[in-house]
Amino acid sequence: MGLGFAGLGLFGLQFVLTARFRRLTSPFGIDVVYLLHRYLAWIAIGLVATHFAILWLFYEDALGVLDPREARWELTSGRAALLLLGAAVVTSQWRKPLRLEYGAWRYLHAGLATLGFAAAIAHVLGVGTYTTLSGTTAIWVALTASWLGAILWVRLVKPWRQVGAPYRVMDVQARPGDVATLALEPQGHPGLRRFAPGQFAWLTLRSSPFLLREHPFSIESPPEELPRLRFGIKALGDFSGTIRDVAPGEIAYLDGPYGVFSVDAHPDASGYVFIAGGIGVTPILSVLRSLAERGETRPLRLLYGNPTASEITYREEIDALATRLDLTVVHVLADPPDGWDGERGYVTREILERHLPASREGLVCFLCGPTPMTEAARAALQTLGVPASHIRTEVFEFV
Repeated sequence: MGLGFAGLGLFGLQFVLTARFRRLTSPFGIDVVYLLHRYLAWIAIGLVATHFAILWLFYEDALGVLDPREARWELTSGRAALLLLGAAVVTSQWRKPLRLEYGAWRYLHAGLATLGFAAAIAHVLGVGTYTTLSGTTAIWVALTASWLGAILWVRLVKPWRQVGAPYRVMDVQARPGDVATLALEPQGHPGLRRFAPGQFAWLTLRSSPFLLREHPFSIESPPEELPRLRFGIKALGDFSGTIRDVAPGEIAYLDGPYGVFSVDAHPDASGYVFIAGGIGVTPILSVLRSLAERGETRPLRLLYGNPTASEITYREEIDALATRLDLTVVHVLADPPDGWDGERGYVTREILERHLPASREGLVCFLCGPTPMTEAARAALQTLGVPASHIRTEVFEFV
């Protein structure tokens, strides 16, 4: 019984973790909170499955028959909750192998999680074990109300607030590497008052915020350009592949900013190193642009990995920023053209050792790109004497 209650508590916590409460996410970064959400979901389903297995193996009389036509409704409700919540976890973990389109998966995930959790609550209250004792009823009412409040906040309150603060698409600019820059300006409201360079936001286009069609993208513009915002979006999926077809004048909605991937969190650093892979350069570009506007004089290094020279997004902008900052740019190409005199292959320990300063005390490193790249770069940096606390990673894909 304790395993069942523990699993239910963790599933209730899932709604809180995904509600994007700023006080909860700001110390850690919402990408980390979403990863915790994913790991806790597996722990929760393991606890609930073990709860059921123990009853099935050792307390068959209490479990009763499995046939829903004959079983007590509250026991059938518990089994339905296990199946629904298990399906929510499995389809999230293996969304891509199952070929679930992101938008369809969002609906499926929300439906499975909500129905599964409702069935679990019905099961617990129907069985009545430890829920009807003196004082426990009030506790369960309060807990259920808090979980319901988190669901209502995500599904109703936040979308309603977004509807009242729309943005308009002002420009769509095609860039190398199958990337498009989307420029937005607030309509009828002041827009974001501030954000830290390197943060991101959830973007809804061609849809209502109530319809779960939002996608997270990094802001490529610096805070100094507010209220205008620009997003760098690479064609990687069903939604992002249509960005170039967006026309100026279309309405968009934003939920943000989020994230802690910013130099503002490390103002006392002796210098900054940025390691990016592909479109992972977008938040770093926001940081560099902001540092240029601030007149930053500390030494900066950018190691930028791409498959080919033609896929180097923002190359001209980065070169221009290098004239305004003490910025050393190192391009690393997996498939370089003939005559290429830069670094080849991937961002390795040897490449980092060649381009990092000899004195690395006080240096803070920012990594953003595909997970294999960032994991390899993190390990290499630590062998080169950069402490783990000075290595910041933006999770490239966490939903």
